[in-house]
Amino acid sequence: MLYLLFNEGHSGAVDLAAEAIRLTRQLALLADEPEVHGLLTLMLLHHARRPARRDRSGGLIPLANQDRSLWDTGMIAEGIEILQAALARDRLGEYQAQAAIAALHADAPAAEQTDWVQIVEWYDELLALTGSPVVALNRAVAVGEADGARAGLAALAGLDPKLPRYAAASAYLHEKAGDHATAAQLYAEAAALATSSAERDYLARRAADLRAASF
Repeated sequence: MLYLLFNEGHSGAVDLAAEAIRLTRQLALLADEPEVHGLLTLMLLHHARRPARRDRSGGLIPLANQDRSLWDTGMIAEGIEILQAALARDRLGEYQAQAAIAALHADAPAAEQTDWVQIVEWYDELLALTGSPVVALNRAVAVGEADGARAGLAALAGLDPKLPRYAAASAYLHEKAGDHATAAQLYAEAAALATSSAERDYLARRAADLRAASF
């Protein structure tokens, strides 16, 4: 429930994220459970990046293009410290694994310095814990970063195309592989399926940019 509350504030118009963090801090004091600390870390690391997620007009800025100087380094440091203590207890759970992936993103000084190999390893752990097709989808994108776009597309090939954001992931990997025509078509498909206006506008813009670059 706390994570649902956080996500509503993180992506919605009403900011409930700070309240979710406050409540999770209280729960962490009452319940000495590594997964509670993993959840708190996950919230802190996502919330730390919030100032860089949108441009001045409200448009979505993908993680790789965000101005990392806007990230809250104090919140990131706190989250990583909490996570390290939780992981040291050797009772890995879903939230700790998600937080470990977020920590690797947050700890990278620049997008090109992201430790994608380790991120894939954490996705393997998360997939073993959850068996989630959405986790497998995110893992395929990480494989594309770690081992190249073709490897990512191969990992994607075994997944259900009806998965949320499948078209967007496929578009990104095709773009990375240099197949801009296919990527543009897939970005347009992803835009039609997007559930938020910011995401829809970003995906439609990527489709238009790739089409324009082809002429």
